[in-house]
Amino acid sequence: MSSTLQKRAARKTPSERAAEITEAAKEIALEQGLSAITLRNVAARVGVASGLVAHYQPNVEALVAGIFTSIVAAETEEVSGLLDRLPTPLERLGALLETLLDDSRLDVTAIWVEAWTLGRRNEALAACVREQMDAWQAVVERVVEAGIAAGEFESYDAPSVAWQILGMVDGLNAHALVRWDGVSGRGTHLARAVEGMVGAVRGSLVPGSRPQS
Repeated sequence: MSSTLQKRAARKTPSERAAEITEAAKEIALEQGLSAITLRNVAARVGVASGLVAHYQPNVEALVAGIFTSIVAAETEEVSGLLDRLPTPLERLGALLETLLDDSRLDVTAIWVEAWTLGRRNEALAACVREQMDAWQAVVERVVEAGIAAGEFESYDAPSVAWQILGMVDGLNAHALVRWDGVSGRGTHLARAVEGMVGAVRGSLVPGSRPQS
């Protein structure tokens, strides 16, 4: 008997099957995009009938929204934890900029870009996108506020600065998805722009020039 048939014949508990379907949808999203999450594609990935997937996930739009949240929230938590281990707000902000422009994260960037488009017609997804954008805003805002309190930054409008930083990061990462090199050294240019926004010493946020902990 083939391994495929064995997989199809396998009996699992409802919780195991639900987790398997969710994981399959997540894999599809990262490999092919959120729009590739369909009952048929998920069923094929798991090796079951589409009807079984529909039993566990009757609303595909809600499934897409949930998968988006799972992927991007994990990254937010990861980066937030990384920042918490750094001693100064200046180091945290520099690490944040460098981390968010890391090309190894472009798979998650693609999820974001597609979610902004699909969210125009999928309100469940749009609500999740807004929620996760708020979560990122809070992470960046805390870093800026800490820098102001420590006297490392001169800005007094942390929410506005955080919003502008995220806008620039999103734009640069969207450019990177299509490998556009309109401006070389995007990390350096971003760092210098943010230095001016927060009132940090020139060069203090540029990759390679920050003090190492």
